[in-house]
Amino acid sequence: MSGQLKEVRNRIKSVSSTQQITKAMKMVSAAKLRRAQDAIIQMRPYAQKLQEMLSNIVSGSAESNIALAVERPVEKVLLIAITSDRGLCGAYNTNIIKLTRQTILEKYNTQHTKGNVTILPIGKKSYEYFTRHGYKVSDKFWTIFSDLSFDNVRRAAIYAQEGFINKEFDKVEIIYSQFKNAATQVFTAEPYLPIPKVTKTDGKKKNADFIFEPEKEALLEELMPKILNTQVYKAVLDANASEHGARMTAMDKASENANEILRALKISYNRARQAAITTELTEIVSGAAALQGS
Repeated sequence: MSGQLKEVRNRIKSVSSTQQITKAMKMVSAAKLRRAQDAIIQMRPYAQKLQEMLSNIVSGSAESNIALAVERPVEKVLLIAITSDRGLCGAYNTNIIKLTRQTILEKYNTQHTKGNVTILPIGKKSYEYFTRHGYKVSDKFWTIFSDLSFDNVRRAAIYAQEGFINKEFDKVEIIYSQFKNAATQVFTAEPYLPIPKVTKTDGKKKNADFIFEPEKEALLEELMPKILNTQVYKAVLDANASEHGARMTAMDKASENANEILRALKISYNRARQAAITTELTEIVSGAAALQGS
C-alpha cells in the first residue's frame, strides 16, 4: 500500500511541475501575442487597401502590359507555406500543412506528379515536414521568424516575383493563418501571382477608375513591387499573431487539463491513504482482540 501511495505522490508532483511550465508558457505567449496583435491590426487595413487598389488597376483594359498580372497556363506552381518555428501551439502547424497538401491534391495534383510544385516554407515546421516527405522545397527563407523584419520578408516576396516574371512559376499562392482572436484562426490559401483581378457580380471584369499622375506605367513600376511585398509581410504578421494565440490557448487548455488530473490524483491518493489507515486500524484491533483472547 505504501508503494501505491508513493507512486501517486510522484505523479501529483510531476503533474504540478508540468502545470507550472504550461502556466508560464501561457503568460509568455500572452505577452508576445499582445505585440503581434498590435502589429497586424495596424498593418491589415493598409495592406488590404493597397491590394484592393492594385487589383482594380490590373483589372483595366491594359493589364496585358503588366508582367506580374499575366495569366498563362499553369505548369509550374510555387506555394508559400507559413508555419511557426516551434511547436506546443495545438493544431496550428498541422492545419497549415494539411491545407497545403489539400491545395496540391485538389488544384495542382497534375503539376505535383510532374515535379512542378515547389514549396517555399516560412517557418521551421513547414521546412522540416516538406523536406522530410520528399516535396520539392526551396530552403532560402525558412528562418525568417528568427529575425522577423520587413526586409527579410521582402526578399522572399522578391524571390516569388522574379520567379514568376522569369516563368519559373506560373502560379503563386500563400498558405497561412489569418488572425481573428486568440482562440480563432482562419486557415486560407490566398492567390498571390498573377495579381488577382476584380470582377463584377455578373462575372465580368471591373474597369479601373483612376487618374494617374505620373504616367500609369511609371507609377506601377514603382508601386507594384512594394504592394506585393506588403502583402507577403501582412501574411507573415498574421501567421505570427496566430501562432502566439494558438500557443496561449493550447497552454491554457493544458493547465486546465492538469487541474483535472490533479483533482483525480488527489482523490485517488486520499482513498488509498484512507484504505491504508483503515487496514492498519483493523490490524491493531484484531491484534488487541487476539491478546485479550489469549
